[in-house]
Order: sequence, then C-alpha cells, then structure tokens
Amino acid sequence: MSNAKQFDVVVIGAGPGGYIAAIRAAQLGFSVACIDAWSNGKGGPAPGGTCTNVGCIPSKALLQSSEHFEHAGHGFAEHGIDVGSLKLNLGQMLKRKDSVVKQNNDGILYLLKKNKVAFFHGFGAFAGAAEGGYSINVTGASTETLSAKHVIVATGSSARQLPGAQFDEKLILSNSGALAIDAVPARLGVIGAGVIGLEMGSVWRRLGSQVTVLEALPAFLGAVDEQIAKEAHKLFVKQGLAINLGCKIGQISSANNEVTVEYANAKGEAQKAVFDKLIISIGRVPNTNGLNADAVGLKLDERGFIAVDDECKTSLPNVWAVGDVVRGPMLAHKAEEEGVAVAERIAGQHGHTNFNTIPWVIYTSPEIAWVGQTEQQLKAAGVAYKAGTFPFLANGRARALGDTSGMVKFLADAVSDEILGVHIVGPMASELISEAVVAMEFRASSEDIARICHAHPSLSEATKEAALAVEKRALNF
Repeated sequence: MSNAKQFDVVVIGAGPGGYIAAIRAAQLGFSVACIDAWSNGKGGPAPGGTCTNVGCIPSKALLQSSEHFEHAGHGFAEHGIDVGSLKLNLGQMLKRKDSVVKQNNDGILYLLKKNKVAFFHGFGAFAGAAEGGYSINVTGASTETLSAKHVIVATGSSARQLPGAQFDEKLILSNSGALAIDAVPARLGVIGAGVIGLEMGSVWRRLGSQVTVLEALPAFLGAVDEQIAKEAHKLFVKQGLAINLGCKIGQISSANNEVTVEYANAKGEAQKAVFDKLIISIGRVPNTNGLNADAVGLKLDERGFIAVDDECKTSLPNVWAVGDVVRGPMLAHKAEEEGVAVAERIAGQHGHTNFNTIPWVIYTSPEIAWVGQTEQQLKAAGVAYKAGTFPFLANGRARALGDTSGMVKFLADAVSDEILGVHIVGPMASELISEAVVAMEFRASSEDIARICHAHPSLSEATKEAALAVEKRALNF
C-alpha cells in the first residue's frame, strides 16, 4: 500500500455532485482527488457527468437553437422582421451544442486545477479497506491506486432501459442519442412524458418532426400542480405535440430503418405506431455497477441506490454518497447542494440540504417551474390554504415579448400566510422561481412578496401580482 497516492478525500465521479464536493472539500483545506471516467470524442477527460455531456447543458443548447428556429419561422414576421426563406443547418446546430459542452468540460477541469484538486481520468472502484480509510483503484489509460480517509461516491445515473427495447442509439434512443440525431426525423416517437421526453420532443417538433408522446400514467405531469399541468398540456397540444396518456406499451420492433410500437390506448384498444426514431425516457437508474461495493460491504437499497441517512452517510464509516446515486430528486442542483453539505460535514461543520425548497424546472416552451407543495398535496394532507394566480396575458413585459401564455400561482397557509408552494408555467419560469425559493427559505408570507417593489415592466411583476391575488387584491387583472 506504500505506493498508493494518499488523500484526505477521494470523490468518485465529477458530475455536478462530485466536482462541487471536491472543490468545497479543497476550499476547506483537505487534500482532494476526483476520479471521473467520461471521455470526449478524442479520448480526453470530459468532467461534468450526464448533466454536462448528455443532459442539462446540451439539451438547453438545442432547446435555445430550436426556439430561435421556430421564432424565425413563425414569430419574427409579427415583429416586422422578414427572413425570407428559412433553412436549417442541423450540423452547425449540433456543432454549437458540442462546443457549449466542451466549454463546460474545460471550465470544470480549470476549476479543479485552480482549487488544487488532483484529477484522475478513469473508472474509480473500491479495492478494499486500507490503513485509516479505503483503497480506491482507478482504471484508465494508466492504473492508479489511491488511499483516502473519506470517500464521496457521486457516480450518478443512467437511462432506464425498456425491456425488449435495448438502446442502439440509432433507432431506439436514450437521452444521449436524442441529442445527436443527425437528420430531422419525419416521425418521432417518445415513450415517457417526463422532463426529458417533453424537452427532447419539443426540440425536434420545432425543427420539423411530427412528434407522438406515449405516456403510461393517466395524468399528464402528475408531479406538477394540476392546474399548471393542465395549462401546459393545453399549450403543448396547441403547438402540435400529440400526447397520449394511459398507454400500455407492448412489443417494440425495428426493421427497414423504422421502429414499430404496439400499445394499448387509455380505452384498452390495440394501437400500432411507426416511427423513424424512438426516444425512450422512462426514468433513470443509479450507477453502482463497477463500483465494487461488495469489496467493502457498502450497502445498497432494494432499488439499487446507495443507502444513506439524512446526512448522506452510507453504511460504512467515512463513506458518503450524493446526487442521483442516492434517494431524492435526480436533479443536478440537488446533487450540488448535497456535495457542499457533505464536504462541510467532513470538516465538522453543519452542512444542510432542504429538500422542501429544491426548485424543479422543465425547459419546454413555455417553461414550467415550481417549488414547495402542489395544491393536490395540500388537499391530501388536509392543510388549509389560500391560492392566488396571475396570468402572463396581463403582464406588460410578456406582451412586449410576445409570449403571454401561462401563469404564476401562489399557495399560502390559510392562517399564517406562509408561502407553501409557488408554481409557474410561462416565459423564463426557470429564472422567476428563484424569488420563490428565497422567500420560502426565509419562511416569507405571500404578503411579504406582495409588498416588495418589483421593476416595471418585468416578468417578475406576475410573481408579485399572484402574491397579491392570494388576498384577492391583484392590481392588474
């Protein structure tokens, strides 16, 4: 063991949870190593995990590009901008997406170096217990052995396979293949109307695909506030997304560059659909294979996640786990908060992650964002509440933008007026939700937001007006 490189903290995985945990641990004075296996097209390191490489970042790049394309084709004329004949250069669009990804990869490598975190490009796995800690093998271009007193596992998640429909990333696509289709498919199928399915469906619909979404659940976006979900459903259907709920997927077969999906609709009637490409987005599974958890007796739960307590401690002393590989929402920002909290706990501080104020965003157009509880959750829990809504149709900035769809909704305690949830469907919802997160962290009341001066004209005025509407005193609607 004498030739093992020794560190106070070794982080396995450089996604949002891992690289942030490594940086925070280094800031706190520890010697830190971070191991990550992602490679770019040239075989070099590509830290940032699923989020940077085949998730949040490239999908937002394509959503932005496809939105520009749609505006140029359908919205510019109203603004007095005549673009003449419109042409799509998909190769350039994908190239730009790849360059955005590379900028993020390079930025993370720079940050690790700046914070004196030793980076190892390869797969990290437990080799066993070592004196005063653990031995970790790194398998990459060269093989290394590291030893650490503390280990933070941040290995993330992978797309869930649908039995009988393995990903080939040519016809049957995961999120990874969905971001790299080299020609706009005439007929695109999407199984799963979750975040990834709706975002990817939106991208390719704007670029010219006829998109059909097949969702097993009877309700659309069941985790979203019902009123907001209904509004979003109406807007997506109007845009041309064909959304089928209550589908029971049967056999999926591919031949002659086509994919055939047999399914039963909500009425139980047998249906058959033929697509040029099929995206399967039915959730994600934790990456624990190859971690060699058995070598050290690291406990997994019944679903394959690493079992942790509220503080992200695993069944082993000084082994921690964060992000998609543990319980809780599979969100990059949740992973980051857990990474920071764990680094601070290792330093003897009181790191904290508040699951009740983690914002959720779906980057469709319009965007959907929320924090806290939904109206159906409050009803189920028997909580007395007041609700206030305000439509973007009555917001001056939204009118000037030409994007007046959707609304802001506030839910507040009927007695104390404390904000219990805020739900938005509309322009820039992802940015507007931050005000609600801050307010809820400070346990603000709806009246607090209603009495704060908001810039005019701004989309944020819709937030103020929805807060005013809780007491039925909206001023502009």
